[in-house]
Amino acid sequence: MAPRKSKKKTARKAAAKKPARKAARKQARKPKPAAKAAARVKRGAAAVRYLVPRSEIDRIVSRVLKFSRAEETEVVVDATTDALTRFANNTIHQNVAEQGISVSVRAVVNGRTARASTNKTDDESLARVARAAERLALLQPPSENLLPMLGKQKYPPVARFFPATAAATPADRARAVVRVVDLATRREQTTAGIFATGVSQSTLATSRGLFAYHEQTRAEFSVTFLDGGSSGWAKANFGDISLIDPGALAESASRKARESLQPREIPAGRYTVILEPPAVLDLVGFLFYDFAATAVEDKRSCLTGRMGKKIFGDNITIWDDVYHPLQAGAPFDGEGVPRQKVLLVDRGVPKNLVYARGTAKRLKAKPTGHGLPLPNEWGEAPLNLVFAGGETSTDQMIASTEKGILVTRFWYIREVDPYRKILTGMTRDGTFLVENGKVAGAVKNFRFNQSMIEMLASVEALGPAVRSAGEESFEMVVPPMKVRDFHFSEVTKF
Repeated sequence: MAPRKSKKKTARKAAAKKPARKAARKQARKPKPAAKAAARVKRGAAAVRYLVPRSEIDRIVSRVLKFSRAEETEVVVDATTDALTRFANNTIHQNVAEQGISVSVRAVVNGRTARASTNKTDDESLARVARAAERLALLQPPSENLLPMLGKQKYPPVARFFPATAAATPADRARAVVRVVDLATRREQTTAGIFATGVSQSTLATSRGLFAYHEQTRAEFSVTFLDGGSSGWAKANFGDISLIDPGALAESASRKARESLQPREIPAGRYTVILEPPAVLDLVGFLFYDFAATAVEDKRSCLTGRMGKKIFGDNITIWDDVYHPLQAGAPFDGEGVPRQKVLLVDRGVPKNLVYARGTAKRLKAKPTGHGLPLPNEWGEAPLNLVFAGGETSTDQMIASTEKGILVTRFWYIREVDPYRKILTGMTRDGTFLVENGKVAGAVKNFRFNQSMIEMLASVEALGPAVRSAGEESFEMVVPPMKVRDFHFSEVTKF
């Protein structure tokens, strides 16, 4: 085993390097105008490298449509480029990247439909996948609700491709991670997490003339800090990498890990809770499919028999809105229908559902642009939930609370009762007691059993809505919430 370097020698070396580092950093912070312009051009060109050329997408679509002998044909081309830097134990230990393309073909033959897919784009493979879709369609029973494929459509523009995100390099991600690791090292903590960036392209075309195309970027940073037996966590996800601040996320996770040391045990029961946005997200995320018309029709939704009735509080209003500036996704659904902004809940009253084309025809409604790719058993789903927020900050919620629990996030959430929408799960990565308007210290984690209907009827205050990322649900726009009588059923041992 190699001998350890003394702390004094290490400190002397670090001190000697500081002036040089400071000078280099100062110089680096003053790029010349020409250098700035060149960097922008270079980064923009690098971003284009990660996109499959539109000419290649056009070729794939046209060849499949030519090879297909079905009555109607749909072609979906999805291309992705993803890169990820992973770190653990204060060290970057993995950097991976992959590019992929998939071609999915749906054929309609004699009132039957089926889909086949391939990840090869040569003519022979495209002809083979077209034939496979036709053969599979002939094996299916006739579909009574099958509608003709769509022709040409118009879509509102959405700008969700950010060159800086697409052109992010391993070195870019590593520089951010190094700063996070330095913070952990200085505070004698341990950190782990990921920094990922990516590009996706989605194309949907039909033999009736539809051609829908969408491209977007994605950046995600997730970090956990360990301090003794405690932990803290933070996460962000945006299309624009410049909106992610790894240093601020790391600072928050580090602080929570330190403040969570030596948690005390308090009894389970009903408490006022202050839920940070990730905690809200991972709970209300279980509601998204309840707004599908198919789910209500099949009595799989907690809204069956409750539409038009006041079941939530006056301060609960929910939209599905793909066009919201904090949302992501294409302006068309899995069938090519333009997505609509839909008011789902208005001041506590469930008002509207979302509909696929087939569901809308069956229920004598209008499609809302929320259909999933056919064939499927689910029908439709709202994937861009936006909760109306309020003006009360988390600090103000704490200050107004005599006794309550501040929750960073939940995990291991499971549905117990679909109709009453009772969920169970546990708190994690920062659970604190609030007393007399102040955070009084960490408490051991709780298991909860809570109805989402009751919870959203008991919201006392809302903060500004933000784009939130969690671990149990996809990203949504949600506010922090102060909720009374939240049911914690058990105390854990950690």
